[in-house]
Amino acid sequence: MPFSDRSDAGRRLAKRLERFRHEDPVVLGLPRGGVPVAFEVARALGAPLDVIVVRKLGLPFQPELAMGAIGEGGVLILERDLVRRARISEQELAAVEARERAELERRARRFRGDRAPESLAGRTAIVVDDGVATGSTARAACQVARAQGAGRVVLAVPVGPPDTIAELEASEDIDEVVCLEVHGFFRAVGQFYADFDQTPDEEVLGILARVTPAGPSPRSAAVDPPVLDEEVEVTAGPVRLAGHLTVPEQAVGAVVFAHGSGSSRHSPRNRYVAGVLNEAGLATLLFDLLTPEEECDRTNVFDIHLLAHRLREVTSWLRSQPEVAALPLGYFGASTGAAAALAAAAQPGVDVAAVVSRGGRPDLAERYLPDVVAPTLLIVGGRDDMVLALNRQAQARLATPDNRLAVVAGATHLFEEPGALAIVANLARGWFVDHFASRLHHAGRTTAASSQGHRAGKEP
Repeated sequence: MPFSDRSDAGRRLAKRLERFRHEDPVVLGLPRGGVPVAFEVARALGAPLDVIVVRKLGLPFQPELAMGAIGEGGVLILERDLVRRARISEQELAAVEARERAELERRARRFRGDRAPESLAGRTAIVVDDGVATGSTARAACQVARAQGAGRVVLAVPVGPPDTIAELEASEDIDEVVCLEVHGFFRAVGQFYADFDQTPDEEVLGILARVTPAGPSPRSAAVDPPVLDEEVEVTAGPVRLAGHLTVPEQAVGAVVFAHGSGSSRHSPRNRYVAGVLNEAGLATLLFDLLTPEEECDRTNVFDIHLLAHRLREVTSWLRSQPEVAALPLGYFGASTGAAAALAAAAQPGVDVAAVVSRGGRPDLAERYLPDVVAPTLLIVGGRDDMVLALNRQAQARLATPDNRLAVVAGATHLFEEPGALAIVANLARGWFVDHFASRLHHAGRTTAASSQGHRAGKEP
C-alpha cells in the first residue's frame, strides 16, 4: 500500500509542497476525507487551514452529471453549454441551486461555525483531497477557490488515475496539480490506503479546532509541529509491532492507546482523541496489539491475558524512549482494549498514573479489577445499555477509590452521534491532565523533600 492512512499521505504530500511555503499559502481541505490530509500539509508549511465546501449541481434527470457547482459567498459556476443542450429551464436550475445551496450552508456552518472563511484574495490556494477518481469535486473546488480571488490555485492529492490527472492539469482554473501516485491500475481511491475508514464529522471538527485560534486572526492558525511524529516499530518480547508515536513540545505526560477488536492503530476515533490529547501537551502512542498473522486467529483478539502482556511490553519499550522516559504514563483503552488496559494496570511494577476506558468491556478483565489502583475513568454511551450495565458492575469492583463513570447522553457504543466523540476526548483530556499534574506535583515535592533531607544530613 502506498499510504498507511490519510495522515501518512498528508505528511508525504507536504514534502512535495514545501516550495510553496513562502507564497503566503492557504491550505483548503475538502470535507471530509481531505481534511486530515490537508492538516498535515498546513502544519508542515506553517500555513492556515480551512475547509472549502462545494456542492455539485446535478442535472434534474441525471443528478450524477454535474452542470455546475456552487461555493460559499454566492459563488455559482455553470457549464452553460450543457445547461443549454439539456434544455434546463431557469426554474429547474433555480430549484437545484436552492436545494444544494441549503445543504452547502448547513455543511459550512457545521464545519466552520461562526468563523469567517480564510481570505484567498491574491494568495496561493492549495486545495487538498485524499485522492481523485473522476476529479469533478476537486475541479469544482478549484473553480470556487479561483472565484474567491485566489491568485494561484494548486490542487494537491496523494493519488489519482492518469487520465483524470491529465484533464485536471489542462483545466484553466488550476495552475498546477501535485499528485504523488499517478496509477494506471486505478479502481478507487481507497485501494491505495491500508486504512481508508470514513472520516467522521467529529474528526474534521477536532482538526479544525486544533488549528483555529481563539482570536479574530486565522492567519496564525498553524499549530507548532510536534518534537516527534512518526511511525515506529515497537518491540514487544519476541515480536515487533507497528505503532505511531507523537510527542508534542514540552510534553507533560504520555498515553498509550489499546484499540478494540477488529480495529488497529489507524482507528479514526482513537486518532481523533489522540489529536486532542496532543494539543493538551500529551504524547501518544497508538500501536497494533497483534501482528497481522496473529490477527488471523480470532481467539487472539479476545485473549485479554495476551493483550495485557503486549501492553506491558510496549510500556517498557516506551519507557526506553528518551523523549518520554520521565513522563507520567496513562492508558486509553477502547472496547476489548480497555480490558487489556485494566489488566495491564493491575500488574505489579506497572506504574500507571491514570486509565481511561471508552466503551470498554471491563467484564473481560473481571479478575484483575480488585488490583487496579490507578485512577480510572469509565466512559460509556447512554444508549449502550449492555455495556453500561457491565461498567456499573466493574466500577464497584475497582480497587481504586479514585474512579468515575461518565455517561455520554444519547450516545451508542461507537460514539458516532454528533458531538459525542468530542465529549469523550474532552473527558479523557481532563482526566489525564489532572492526574498527570498531580503525579508531577507529588514527584516534585518528593524530590524537594529528599534534597532538603540530604542537605540537612550534611550539616554539622
